[in-house]
Amino acid sequence: MSIRQACQALNLSRSAYYYESKTRNNCELEAKLKGLAIKHKKYGFWMLYELIRKQGIICNHKRLYRIYKENNLHLRRKTKRRLPERLASSLELPVKPNQGWSIDFMSDSLESGKRFRTFNVIDDFNREALAIEIDTSLPAIRVIRVLERLKQTRGLPSYIRLDNGPELISKILENWAIANNIKLKFIEKGKPTQNAYIERFNGTYRKEVLSFYYFKNLEEVRTVTGEWLNEYNQIRPHRSLGGLSPREYAESHCQNW
Repeated sequence: MSIRQACQALNLSRSAYYYESKTRNNCELEAKLKGLAIKHKKYGFWMLYELIRKQGIICNHKRLYRIYKENNLHLRRKTKRRLPERLASSLELPVKPNQGWSIDFMSDSLESGKRFRTFNVIDDFNREALAIEIDTSLPAIRVIRVLERLKQTRGLPSYIRLDNGPELISKILENWAIANNIKLKFIEKGKPTQNAYIERFNGTYRKEVLSFYYFKNLEEVRTVTGEWLNEYNQIRPHRSLGGLSPREYAESHCQNW
């Protein structure tokens, strides 16, 4: 049977039978576009389009944009997390140890230039430094680990004063505080004076340790910090405590301390 007779039998036009699809193969263009998008994560569509053209690939921008959208290559923008309104609160002076703590982070670098952070905890009553955790990274889970360690040796306070750092506004810390019946007192954004006790401590720690030594590794930082902490709590006179050290102040004001 001829093609004409076959088309008639199938009720198919011969033009449809002879038609060859002109759909272009986008595989090569798609691979090229994906590679550029991975390499240049901050580039949007038009920047990638110009890079494609610079490589000698001529294509219609509508065709390229269709590939761009189909592969979900659009530039993702991170939205800032909105903080709840923080109300100004007066800086309380606790009347006994373990009533209120203050926590904060600091950062510095080793001789090699590698950055590290410290997580500091003090008792607001006698300014005693309860812990300084040191590492290159201190996420919220490490913060809780330090607080849990203090819970075992000292107990927990009624409240903790803190700023709005990403580790401190995390749900992990919030849930831990609720589970332990601790109130988190957040200071207002950009108002470090509302957390003055630990800001004063941070200044002393930086002047007498972080800015005083060149550290080769984290172990040196931990060793020197540990020795300094013992001196700070046991011996070093504190002007706001009447010339007494934090431990001496606590012993003179509290029975069975």
